Amino acid sequence: MNSVIEQALIKQGIEPTIEIDPNANLVSLFEQAVANYGASPAFSSLGQTLTFDEVYQCSLQFASYLQQQTGLQPGDRIAIQLPNLIQYPVALYGAMMAGLVVVNTNPLYTPRELEHQLNDSGAKAIVVLANLGKTLEAAIANTKVETVIVTELADLHSIGSRLLINWGAKYLKRMVPSLNVPNAMSFRKALRLADAQAFKPVTIEQQQLAVLQYTGGTTGVAKGAMLSHRNLVSNVAQCQAIFSGFGLDNQDETMISPLPLYHIYTFTITNLLLMTGNHTVLIPNPRDIQALIADVKRYPMTLFCGINTLFVTLCNQSSFREADFSNLKMTMSGGMALTADAAKQWQAITGKDIFQGYGLTETSPVVSANPATGNQVNTIGLAVPSTEIKLVDEQGQAVAMGERGELCVRGPQVMAGYWQRPEATAEVIDADGWFSTGDIAIMQDDGYLRIVDRKKDMIIVSGFNVYPNELEDVISQHPDIVECAAVGIPDEQTGEAIKIFLVAANPVTEADLIAYCKQRLTGYKVPRRFEFRDDLPKSNVGKILRKDLR
Repeated sequence: MNSVIEQALIKQGIEPTIEIDPNANLVSLFEQAVANYGASPAFSSLGQTLTFDEVYQCSLQFASYLQQQTGLQPGDRIAIQLPNLIQYPVALYGAMMAGLVVVNTNPLYTPRELEHQLNDSGAKAIVVLANLGKTLEAAIANTKVETVIVTELADLHSIGSRLLINWGAKYLKRMVPSLNVPNAMSFRKALRLADAQAFKPVTIEQQQLAVLQYTGGTTGVAKGAMLSHRNLVSNVAQCQAIFSGFGLDNQDETMISPLPLYHIYTFTITNLLLMTGNHTVLIPNPRDIQALIADVKRYPMTLFCGINTLFVTLCNQSSFREADFSNLKMTMSGGMALTADAAKQWQAITGKDIFQGYGLTETSPVVSANPATGNQVNTIGLAVPSTEIKLVDEQGQAVAMGERGELCVRGPQVMAGYWQRPEATAEVIDADGWFSTGDIAIMQDDGYLRIVDRKKDMIIVSGFNVYPNELEDVISQHPDIVECAAVGIPDEQTGEAIKIFLVAANPVTEADLIAYCKQRLTGYKVPRRFEFRDDLPKSNVGKILRKDLR
């Protein structure tokens, strides 16, 4: 199979292997980009742009603060719980410059979810948006977090814009609750307190842990995928190679990025754009479609990063159809399956194709993508360079070309394992370094891959992974529920929707259950469809059979 993939890559003009500088890490690549592209725009959000030099200077100040004003040491974990704001890359690179491990944290988490992630990662610090203060306040007492840095929406804007936006969010829109967390430090004050001249550079080895990227599991417990600097640097290089045919230029591209930076898909693509001197426009709230469309019209977009549901939503907006797409070179799709209808709509409106890729949190994330000169909409493309692929049956034996098998991956982008979970790691990575994805695929004769089924019970809602066991654990604690099971069902809007089958001891309404779940689960995990039954199908040992319910 891998010889077929190599030949397919060569046919598309793509080198089948990548070479990585053994001394490269995310910080060194960032510093190199600053040296090469200092005055160019790096990131924009809410109308404010920072150049590479400005991002570096702010990151240096933040790194200096972490060294000089906190007890944090290299290797300690720091959570970043921010939407897409220009503070995000500053906090990210500042933390890495200080030798810390970043724990990407979903801003939509409930207190229960946040507390678990902070405790599981052992995070000692967190950078959080002030708007999320109540969630942190409810979770922090039972964690080891000692350093809290709080930022407001426009903290890195020019003074007039900063005062207007922050004041409006706090007093007009009442988006910012009062925060009662002892010794919380404002982001702006932290930058002012630091002496950048006294910063002491930290040695970063390529094998060192860079990010803990949390993902659910079959047990329902979120696990931290350990992604090293080598994993992430390698995947950036792999993406650069597979995208080489799109005619992307260093320093000349602008990507509109509505998907969250805490998600590994956007995280890696944004690092690629940064390392090549290009501009990323961060969209803090992609649900505000008109604001997103305004930025599409405002900036000379050459790249767009999205998922199927977002493409459909945008194509249904008349204001989006009025935009100028003449500069658009590449549209990337990931996170969930791209439908033929969505791809057709996008092409009709923009005049450009969508190029689908595939990846997982555990693979940093990109495993495969469609190249510029060989797009096949119904596939996930070709494996990126220096990636080995095999498809295996239920006994672990390799299957032939054209046959269904579980997709297994080996390459420099595959994680080291799950944080402090050796047994869970051994379940998915074998002694030879093969990672089992849980997805069932077919390899075509031309080397392209197609996902045809899912071995796991995981549900994908608008690109986000939802694990049935977590839902069942939460819902079964409701006093009126005897037992329940969660499955995914097809949905035109979100790809899949969550349906709960349940047995109740006492009368309970769907509205009651939705309200109960909203208090305990992030929004995309909250089920909206329920079916009450007298009993649920079970195996001989009493295990609920989700496959029968599906």
